[in-house]
Amino acid sequence: MELSIIIPLYNEEESLPELISWIKSAVDKMNINYEAILVDDGSKDKSWEVIEKLSGEYNFVRGIKFQRNYGKSAALHEGFEAAQGNVVITMDADLQDSPDEIPDLYQMIVEENLDLVSGWKQKRHDPLSKTIPTKLYNWAARKMSGVYLHDFNCGLKAYNSKVIKSIEVYGEMHRYIPIMAKRAGYVKIKEKVVQHQARKYGVTKFGLERFVFGFLDLMSITFVSRFSKSPMHFFGTMGVLMFFVGILMAGYLGFEKYCALANGVIAPLVTNSPFFYFALTLMVIGSQMFLAGFLGELISRSSADRNHYLIEKRV
Repeated sequence: MELSIIIPLYNEEESLPELISWIKSAVDKMNINYEAILVDDGSKDKSWEVIEKLSGEYNFVRGIKFQRNYGKSAALHEGFEAAQGNVVITMDADLQDSPDEIPDLYQMIVEENLDLVSGWKQKRHDPLSKTIPTKLYNWAARKMSGVYLHDFNCGLKAYNSKVIKSIEVYGEMHRYIPIMAKRAGYVKIKEKVVQHQARKYGVTKFGLERFVFGFLDLMSITFVSRFSKSPMHFFGTMGVLMFFVGILMAGYLGFEKYCALANGVIAPLVTNSPFFYFALTLMVIGSQMFLAGFLGELISRSSADRNHYLIEKRV
């Protein structure tokens, strides 16, 4: 199969018939075999009944239903597991992503031999309460990850199937699939300006808290991707540096006390100096961080995937 379209959804019963009809009209002209996988993330409305009806009307429609709401990352993970296409495209179900973009995204992956194409909603039909935090969030993601995309959170993306079969999306990490792909060695990443439609039905399922959680997830994925195999490199380095600075400060206080006594000067107690407590705190925290790195290294070396590597080819 050439193409799989994965659509995670939550309470989108009104938009699904129009979306599937739009996908059919956009993709049929490409003359390829394709499937649309609708992943119902525990909807409370009649979304699943609509999916069952659509699967009976259209032979390319498949459906997956969760028992409860697990989140977009879980829905994408199951969709990736079920996808059979050589190219995989993800999009939202709220009609804000245009299916007319699918042919161009597909061609970019196939003809340019790309690993990933990320959509960029350059002109957004959102209120300032969403657009301003989005810009700040994308700026932070670019700086921290080294992946220079304008719109990490755009749901419209295209992948070579080997990418989505090689990474695991969990928690709220769907925003950072390009970062995970790059860390896994898939560096042929491009961006495409896509249309952003105004919401036609229902209301957004995301609040402002997603930007807070998103930033925390960014820190998490950055740390895990860099140090998951060698936690001692981070914790050990930070611990040794802090302990060394603490020792230097304590040594300076001791030397100062010794010089005063050697010259017959009555010196104040070392414990009267605030630097003594700074030094003590740094040595304690440094020791704890070193120990954390040591324990993390033991856990890492005992994990089942400690020697799990992505192999591209064999001869």
